[in-house]
Amino acid sequence: MVKVQEKSKSTFVGKKSKPKSSFVESLSFTRRNYLIFGIGLLAIILGYIVMATGKTYSFQSLTVAPIILLIGYLVVIPIAILYRKKDRTEKSDTAK
Repeated sequence: MVKVQEKSKSTFVGKKSKPKSSFVESLSFTRRNYLIFGIGLLAIILGYIVMATGKTYSFQSLTVAPIILLIGYLVVIPIAILYRKKDRTEKSDTAK
């Protein structure tokens, strides 16, 4: 009989993954981002509910609801997307 020698453990050489750029890492959402985003969605939903429950030409439908919607769409959601906790290392780097 012929004995077959087994090769020692071989390592798989696959595609090298590209390192994430710091820009992409800086855009990753944290729990706080999702919380702010959820608050924005609640503000938007509340704005549509306020608009739907008021009469057609009431102060509620023409003034209050659009203000709530603008705050949700133009303030809270962008804050949720752009918010990033500042690191102490960033402060020391900018001071130099």
